[in-house]
Amino acid sequence: MAASAGEFTWYELMTTDMSAARRFYSDVVGWAVRDVSRPEMSYFLFEAGGVPACGLMDLPEPGIPPGFFGYVAVDDVDATTEKARALGATIHKEPTEIPGVGRFAVLADPQGAAFGIHQWSEPATAPSPALMSPGRMSWHELTTTDWKAGFDFYGELFGWQKSDAIDMGPIGTYQLFTGPGGGDAIGGMFNKPPEIPGTFWLYYIGVPAIDPAVEKIRTGGGQIVNGPMEVPGGAWIVQGLDPQGAMFALVGMRG
Repeated sequence: MAASAGEFTWYELMTTDMSAARRFYSDVVGWAVRDVSRPEMSYFLFEAGGVPACGLMDLPEPGIPPGFFGYVAVDDVDATTEKARALGATIHKEPTEIPGVGRFAVLADPQGAAFGIHQWSEPATAPSPALMSPGRMSWHELTTTDWKAGFDFYGELFGWQKSDAIDMGPIGTYQLFTGPGGGDAIGGMFNKPPEIPGTFWLYYIGVPAIDPAVEKIRTGGGQIVNGPMEVPGGAWIVQGLDPQGAMFALVGMRG
């Protein structure tokens, strides 16, 4: 939970059945679960190696489909919200304070993909795990209608930088990006094919080995949407739906 400005540092799974989600992801990913509920709402932490990796909560309102949601850390939620608005973002939830936790807002980029921004009330002290660590959100993928405009938006808002551009043939360019400080790529963005109906962020969870995780998806009542398939660097990915219909992805090695 190290709060580095301009980087994804928190995630939440919003679902219709928290008990079922706890069982599924504990088995598939190996997450431990900790109850941090308050009188006004139920809330659980998925943890990897004793470090919180993702929150778990009920869907906040009817009509929202189950899914994972990512938050980018910022130094000032209010100022960043106004900057995003000026850059063409839609503001779904204006800056809001959660006493003792922090401040957040919910936005959508100009192409419609939703994401959050946040500040912790107290600086996080837990070290950030290494990329591809089991249980860590290891990759951030934007499926959009115009990745060049999308990169311009996020680059201006968060200081993200371009990394390698991968030619994906008929799909076009898969543009890797880094955080504001450069270094290793933390995600990629590409233009969606016509059969994909909307724009969205997809988060890849690290697992020790992809094949056992795939089997656990199936036996746990989930569905495989795509993969397993090898990606540059030798890792393997799989995309799926959990039993409540939330889309998720895993990344790990084979063999």
